[in-house]
Amino acid sequence: MSAFIAVVLVCANSVPQEACTDDRASEVRKVRVANELGCTSGWQEIIARTDLRDEVGKTSYLKTECRRVKEAQ
Repeated sequence: MSAFIAVVLVCANSVPQEACTDDRASEVRKVRVANELGCTSGWQEIIARTDLRDEVGKTSYLKTECRRVKEAQ
């Protein structure tokens, strides 16, 4: 059985989108979700509750990813 991790990367505007990875992001937020649909919602609220909300769209941008992880059986 598989589960998913929703990943939100916060990258500086100077970082090209394809180069925005866990290593290059200024902040990485991850949360386990039940399915791929879970990757598309909820992260907006998480970011809105942080100081990052003031910088997004001005000096940084968000990149979201949905990663499949294997669960131990």
